[in-house]
Amino acid sequence: MGITQRRRLGKWVVGFAMLAALPAMAAEKVSLRLKWLAQAQFAGYYVAKAKGFYEQAGLDMTINPGGPNLSVDTLVGSGNDTFGVAGGTEVVLIAREKGLPLVCIGVGVQRTPYVYVTYNDSGIKTVKDFKGKKVATWFTGTQYTLYSMLAHEGVKQSEVTIVPQSGSMAPFVEKQFDVAAATYYNELNTLKAQGLGDKLTLIKPDDFGVVVQQDTVVVNEKFRNEKPAAVQAFINASVKGWKYALQNRKEAIDIIMAAAPSLNRAHQEAMLDEFAKLLLAGQGSAEGLLAIDMPAIGKLHESLVEYKAIKAPADLAKAFDPSFLAKAPPADRKL
Repeated sequence: MGITQRRRLGKWVVGFAMLAALPAMAAEKVSLRLKWLAQAQFAGYYVAKAKGFYEQAGLDMTINPGGPNLSVDTLVGSGNDTFGVAGGTEVVLIAREKGLPLVCIGVGVQRTPYVYVTYNDSGIKTVKDFKGKKVATWFTGTQYTLYSMLAHEGVKQSEVTIVPQSGSMAPFVEKQFDVAAATYYNELNTLKAQGLGDKLTLIKPDDFGVVVQQDTVVVNEKFRNEKPAAVQAFINASVKGWKYALQNRKEAIDIIMAAAPSLNRAHQEAMLDEFAKLLLAGQGSAEGLLAIDMPAIGKLHESLVEYKAIKAPADLAKAFDPSFLAKAPPADRKL
C-alpha cells in the first residue's frame, strides 16, 4: 500500500471514529393520554409501544391511562400530554368552543359504539317509549346522542327523567332505571356474561339518524404546528400498531394483560373482537384505520348546533386535520 493510500485510509478511519463518537439523535419525548384504564379498547397503542413501532419512528412514548376523574381534552389542550384518545367527535367540537386548542388527527370508532338497553318486559321498544321513563346515560358527551335521538323522534327532554350513569351496570341490573347506555365491547358483553342477553332490547342511535364516532385521536394545535414530523411519526406508528393488533389478537391481549394483569382475559378477548368491528366499520374499511369521516362529522355538527350543545358553528377545518392520515403508508392502514 502506497503512502497516499495509507493517508486516505487513515482519514477514513479517523472520520469513521469521529462519526461513531457522535451521540445518537435523541428521540422525541411524547405522551399519549387514554380516556380510560388499560384495556383492549386501546390495544393498538400498547402494541405499537411494546413492538417498538414508536421507538422506530423516533418517539420516546409514554402511555398514560385515564380514568373517571381525568379529562383528556383538558390534559392535551393544556400541553400536559402530547396526544390523547378522547371521547367522540362532539367532544372535539365542544373543546374547541371552550378555547382548548385540540385538533383531531384520527378517529378510531367509525360508528356509534354504544346502544341503549332496556328489558324486554319493560314495554320500551323505541325512543318514543322513553316518555315518562328513567333513562341513564354517561355525561361525557354521550348525553348529546340521547338528546339528538329524542329530538329526532319528537320527544322533549322534559318528558324523560335523564339521570347520570356510573361505570357499573349494577343499577340497571337491579332495575333502578328503565334504560341504560352500554358499549358493544364492554358493558353489553358484561350483561351477556350475566345471562341477560336474551332478556334485553337494544335501541341503537344509528337507527334514529344519529351516528357518533368515538375514540378521537387528538393533539395540541401548537405541537401540531411546530412539530408536524413527530405527529406524522405518531400516526404512522399507531396505525401500524392497530393493524398488528388486529392480525395478532392473542399477542395483543398478552400485551394488554402485561400492562394490566388484573384484567379478565376472556373479557378482553371479547372486547377486542367487538372493538375490531367498530374500527373497520364505514370509512374504517373503505379508507383504512383511524379514518376521519367528515360527512358524518358534518351531520353531527349540525345536530349539536341545532340542540344548542355548542353555541355557534365551529370551523371544522381547524378542528379536524386528516392530512397526517393521508400521508400514512396505505399498506399499514388497511387489513
